[in-house]
Amino acid sequence: MAQNASMEEFEALLNESFEIDTPDEGSVVKGKVLAIEAGQAIIDVGYKMEGRVDLKEFAQPGEAPEIHVGDEVEVYLRQVENARGEAVISHEMARREAAWDRLEKAYADENRVEGAIFGRVKGGFTVDLGGAVAFLPGSQVDVRPVRDAGPLMGLKQPFQILKMDRRRGNIVVSRRAILEESRAEQRAEVIGNLAEGQAVDGVVKNITEYGAFVDLGGVDGLLHVTDMAWRRVNHPSEIVTIGETIKVQVIKINKETHRISLGMKQLQDDPWDTVEAKFPLDSTHTGRVTNITDYGAFVELEPGVEGLVHVSEMSWTKKNVHPGKIVSTSQEVEVMVLEIDTQKRRVSLGLKQTMRNPWEVFAETHPEGTHVEGDVKNITEFGLFVGLDGDIDGMVHLSDISWDQRGEEAIQNYQKGDTVQAVVTEVDVEKERISLSIKALDDSFSGATEGVKRGSIITVEVTAIEDGGIEVEYEGAKSFIRRSDLSRDRSEQRPERFQVGDKVDVRVTNVDQKTRRLGLSIKAREIAEEKEAVEQYGSSDSGASLGDILGAALKGDE
Repeated sequence: MAQNASMEEFEALLNESFEIDTPDEGSVVKGKVLAIEAGQAIIDVGYKMEGRVDLKEFAQPGEAPEIHVGDEVEVYLRQVENARGEAVISHEMARREAAWDRLEKAYADENRVEGAIFGRVKGGFTVDLGGAVAFLPGSQVDVRPVRDAGPLMGLKQPFQILKMDRRRGNIVVSRRAILEESRAEQRAEVIGNLAEGQAVDGVVKNITEYGAFVDLGGVDGLLHVTDMAWRRVNHPSEIVTIGETIKVQVIKINKETHRISLGMKQLQDDPWDTVEAKFPLDSTHTGRVTNITDYGAFVELEPGVEGLVHVSEMSWTKKNVHPGKIVSTSQEVEVMVLEIDTQKRRVSLGLKQTMRNPWEVFAETHPEGTHVEGDVKNITEFGLFVGLDGDIDGMVHLSDISWDQRGEEAIQNYQKGDTVQAVVTEVDVEKERISLSIKALDDSFSGATEGVKRGSIITVEVTAIEDGGIEVEYEGAKSFIRRSDLSRDRSEQRPERFQVGDKVDVRVTNVDQKTRRLGLSIKAREIAEEKEAVEQYGSSDSGASLGDILGAALKGDE
């Protein structure tokens, strides 16, 4: 019994020793190279166990294996014993396990890791991180897209681990993150050596619609189109070309965003410093139209100095016309300086001021009474607008169209485009208004009344009898004698005592050439005759009666 018990104890102790001495499957153990044969290394991993490993597991990609008899190596124990009684081991898996331990630590500490790109896969590349294989996405290879990654293959270089999952065996790395970091350090160094106001040389790297990007030696600055020249620049390519070395001034450095603003014109003389001396007020200059807007046209007086001709200063006559109908881009024009504001860098120019005011010219060449001819441009409720010399219009008011018809009726006889003749009656230069008269062309009244003046006694013919008086005619000019002017005697102030065709002597009380009216009165003639008779035939002490004097006067007339 005692012997049996001691046998069981020995067996238990033996099993225990095996458990202690035999390593677990799935762990990394150290072993010694016993021999190298048939492309394999025979390795003693202790515990009276040996295993075989292919030599290629000891070689770096593209290199010969470096292993010798007696070398101590780490291997991964996959199986304690196979069918041949050997341990199943792998050097590559041992490397991978060690690598994962190392990489996990680097990932946790946010440290860079060394590796080499060794293969191309869909969407990117494979990277050997010293035993573990990682994926490098195409977008993470470089700061800018890389067309040919050939030169980068097999090179030992640093990578940043973006994410890793040991259970799934996934590692994603980035080369770009390293480059950006070093670029940021380089930018910070270059920017640290720059100062606002400093003039530096740079190389034009890229041109856009709004400016050019200039490389200042590791850091880019933006040269905006408005800072390229004092003059208006339509596109940056007018001033710079890609690859050209240019001198620029550092205008502004944003320490937070590391953005640098550059300027070229700041290194040249500012033309605005001499504007007031070169372009005094009211002086005229020839300039080139650079831009046309709804409110006017910009004219370049010299490179860097532009002035605005406001739409209201473009033409004396074209008031509501788009500036593009008066001038065209690149046209040479003569302009007058109206105002200068050096603070706002603005010059106000006038185009019409270089030409004489057409209303002034018209007033000088067409005094009142001048006969003119023109086409009817427009017909309104006020009258006719007639085109005249100098691209200006004159107006014939309704009341100035005809002597015989009411204005509303007379205007019906005219159409747009008709050529009409008229007489200038008034020119108002300030209000830019010319008054014309068509009816003034008919001067028959002036002819008929020539020599007739206020106080004249003339003989007229009765042409119509009305309640309010009689209508009479003198040499073709018609007039109306009111009832109260038919006689000094109230009882004789009856129109019906006259007949059409009667000849009557009347006194002229008024001659109005404008209205073609003669003021006539029988009553005024009688009073004038009485007054004359008194003066001629009687005096205050003669004793003669008024009847005697009048009788004598009448006899004398006979």
